[in-house]
Amino acid sequence: MSGLIPARCSVHTHTTFCDGRNSAAEMAAAAFAAGVKHYGFSGHIHTPCPSDVGICMTADMTDYCAEILRLREAYADRMEILLGIEWDLCSDLPVPDWADYWIGSVHNLRTAADGYCCVDWNAEELARGRDACFGGDMEAMAEAYYAAVAEVAALRPTILGHVDLITKLNAGGRFFDEASKRYRVAALDALHRADPAATVLEINTGAMARGYRHTPYPAQFLLKEWKQMGGRIILTADAHSADGVLYGYEAAAAWAEAAGFDRAVLLTAGGFADCALK
Repeated sequence: MSGLIPARCSVHTHTTFCDGRNSAAEMAAAAFAAGVKHYGFSGHIHTPCPSDVGICMTADMTDYCAEILRLREAYADRMEILLGIEWDLCSDLPVPDWADYWIGSVHNLRTAADGYCCVDWNAEELARGRDACFGGDMEAMAEAYYAAVAEVAALRPTILGHVDLITKLNAGGRFFDEASKRYRVAALDALHRADPAATVLEINTGAMARGYRHTPYPAQFLLKEWKQMGGRIILTADAHSADGVLYGYEAAAAWAEAAGFDRAVLLTAGGFADCALK
């Protein structure tokens, strides 16, 4: 394929089927207008977590599938439409066999009492989970988070999603020191469970779009390690609105270059396609 650049692809996206602000049709129209050629829908799969009520899709995804397939036909020969899913480790459903691809993520942690604590809902919920489930030890919570990420990574998802999401609410080191050895060992151990031959790591600008971070996920030390592992990257916006389908791609490309990458991949109907970052 010729003329490919990262901005031709946007495959981490959400609609009103889950916690997005725009319909699937509106998201597809915005992507097409922005010049996207390979567009993927990745609705949040259902989980039993209380914090996911209204965030995830219902267990019956019939309408979701039907609408995405309808849009695939509507955009035939103009823009590829992929039917994907963002699968969470806490989901009570398997990765569906109809999914063209799946993003493996961790948003919640199971607790010993068969409850859940959310790592990215808000600062108050994060602090509650730290104190109630980890005795106030935020690094222990981070270790539990990365143990969950390692479980997802070992399943060889198409894309490993926002691998260090635990840092979303940690601006200025509010909850923990991201440079501490204990934290970094846990993060790197999780990354090492991913198979670079099967899984692509996303550089995700979603938290930037929503004002939580000034840089993309993941941190540079993780990106540099992934580069050493021979891993591939894909730029994603984790878009929750029509105006964000390509949010921050220039910043994401610069972030990737700082870690030593000069190439990325696009996800197409035929699989991954290599492209230059710029």
